[in-house]
Amino acid sequence: MFLRKSTGPRTVSLPDGRILTLADLPAAATRWVASRKATVAEAVEYGLLSREDALARYGLSEEELDSWVSAIRAHGKNALKVTRIQNYRQP
Repeated sequence: MFLRKSTGPRTVSLPDGRILTLADLPAAATRWVASRKATVAEAVEYGLLSREDALARYGLSEEELDSWVSAIRAHGKNALKVTRIQNYRQP
């Protein structure tokens, strides 16, 4: 197996003990569900993927990525579910 050179780390350990790798990241053209949003937000939060790379790779706005990261920090992954937005929305 051949690995491409990368400028950053290939894996990061998350506080809950899971290991997140570059292979765990969703495809660039993906259907956004809560688990994929959480994976991208955690990758940025823990340094696996730079913020600029995430914005360019997934075509996200800064506000969108910030909202994902802040929702996970404040309420956990459930806050990213579309059916739960009103429960966790900031007034």
